Amino acid sequence: MNFRRGSRNEEPEINMIPLIDVVLVIIIFLMLTTTFSKVSGLEVNLPTAESEGSEVVAREIIVAVTATGEIVVNRLPVADRSIEAIAAALGKAVPGEPGDPPVVVINADAKATHQSVVDVMQAAQRAGLPHITFATQAPAQ
Repeated sequence: MNFRRGSRNEEPEINMIPLIDVVLVIIIFLMLTTTFSKVSGLEVNLPTAESEGSEVVAREIIVAVTATGEIVVNRLPVADRSIEAIAAALGKAVPGEPGDPPVVVINADAKATHQSVVDVMQAAQRAGLPHITFATQAPAQ
């Protein structure tokens, strides 16, 4: 018995427009909240604590950074603390022997400012010395 005269049986359908709108909003949200990181800086080779003896490197430049921020390159103090002056001192300290560039060993005091160590690293980069390492001491036992 058909009580609804004149009504047709309609096929159920899924409206796709709201689904597309929701997916686009999710994609925009993900694009805006994704963080993009740009890594730039100096390549630093840190010494490991596993070795028993230290490797002897003939071509190295020793840079000392004191707690007061004074910088000494191969036992010669640098008068100015600017990056250019440090780079000039590092350039003068490079041995005249051909071959690989020497390793810059930074001996920074534990109370030295982070900025003074970063200045030495930038000066080494400007002087064309890509190999940098830090000197540490073994903890007392």
